[in-house]
Amino acid sequence: MILSFLCLLLLLALVKTFHKLWWTPTRIQKLMALQGIQGPSYRLIYGNTKEISNMQKEAMRRPINLSHDIFPRVQPHIHTWTKSYGRNFLQWYGPQPVLVVTEPELIKEIVNNKDGVYPKQRPSNFMKKLVGDSITITEGEKWAKLRKLSNHAFHGESLTNMFPDMIASAKAMAERWKNQEGKEINVNEEFRLFTSEVISRTAFGSSYLEGQKIFEMMMKFYPLLYKSFLKVRFPGMSKVFRTSDEIESDKLEKGIRDSIMEMVKKREQKAVAKSGEEEILGSDFLGLLLKAHHSTDEKNQISLNELVEECRTFYFAGQETTNTLLAWTVVLLGQHQDWQEEARKEVLQLFGKQNPKPDGILKLKKMSMIINETLRLYPPATLLRRKVAREVRLGKLLLPANVELLVTPLALHHDPQLWGQDAALFKPERFSEGVSKATKDNMAAFMPFGLGPRMCVGISFAVTEAKIALSMILQRYSFTLSPGYVHSPSQFLTIRPQHGVQVILQSL
Repeated sequence: MILSFLCLLLLLALVKTFHKLWWTPTRIQKLMALQGIQGPSYRLIYGNTKEISNMQKEAMRRPINLSHDIFPRVQPHIHTWTKSYGRNFLQWYGPQPVLVVTEPELIKEIVNNKDGVYPKQRPSNFMKKLVGDSITITEGEKWAKLRKLSNHAFHGESLTNMFPDMIASAKAMAERWKNQEGKEINVNEEFRLFTSEVISRTAFGSSYLEGQKIFEMMMKFYPLLYKSFLKVRFPGMSKVFRTSDEIESDKLEKGIRDSIMEMVKKREQKAVAKSGEEEILGSDFLGLLLKAHHSTDEKNQISLNELVEECRTFYFAGQETTNTLLAWTVVLLGQHQDWQEEARKEVLQLFGKQNPKPDGILKLKKMSMIINETLRLYPPATLLRRKVAREVRLGKLLLPANVELLVTPLALHHDPQLWGQDAALFKPERFSEGVSKATKDNMAAFMPFGLGPRMCVGISFAVTEAKIALSMILQRYSFTLSPGYVHSPSQFLTIRPQHGVQVILQSL
């Protein structure tokens, strides 16, 4: 009896495995092929992950000339397979079907998600350790509550109140460069310190030194997260066998959480010492989160765990995106001295040698053009993931439930059909009449921070921070790319300069 029962369990397990690893992928591949959607063949267990990994390694093997045609290098599999199979194709992460979509009209449907059938894809175990169930991942009422809170924190008066701290951080960075005239300086590292300090000061009321421990742990976490993207792990496997990366990521997750909790306790103790006055909790991001945590209105209240997850997410997203935006902008202005001079003239005309003012930042038209063109060529959000919650019709396609949808802004931003045959060239004048008139398709052709209701809530924060830093640099220095600069764009969590950005400074 026992032997028969065990045999039955084994048979059921084999049937389930066969269904997951072969029957379902084969059925979906045939269903999509009948609708004209082709793609690389599904391979048992691994899908196309090995092919993708090999193509990425080959593309990254050597630097490229100072060209901004980076799509074939950063996402070689998508570049190759769109040419082979069409603008939309099917690929496989293990047994998971992934429909890669590059048609703007279909992308609009996906990101707007009017009927709620294209929710965010659940994060991997590694990603969840970094951002938890925060605003970037969650759905429904919880997302709406967190979005409202973040909108209040990073727009309008709240953003204006952050201005002095951004100015102070940019000034400190510019001062550090005084003794570097005529020498090579890696501005990518400088921008990492600058953006880290801005986040610490504006969002958490602390200096970079106080937040340094968190940033250092996150820097160690990023490579573990990136390595995990193309590793196929079956559900429950991590409970049986834990890799060294998983063990290390657990330690880092706990360390980050403990450090944030320490900041929270300090702020709360300060408020208690001041007779519990609510304003002592602060008007920065941490203060707003604490007020929501202590709110008596259950509808707007957030848990302590939610508070910590939002802090972790902002430490990660706020530093990474602005850092790379500044780095690539300097690369482009170092290469195109005419545009650097145009930007400098505009800054000096508006501010002279004085610190930038909030109303003046809004008037920086040419700098806005330069930043938009930088974001087009080197978008921070390189992949947007959604899933199909139930069978649905996307355009003319009938999609079964549980198919993952992958949108790549990089493919859109470098598409000659949308931007012209000079799509790989740096031409800020594309944006002379604003984003809406930069291309024929003004809805989905430009999406450096996403699109639709889930667009990144920190856009204004990041762009304002970048404009302040660039203004204060241009007031003091001219710069050229160093002969030692190696152009090697690399997809990490964003598109990073693999070997840094080395420039030669000259004081003005």
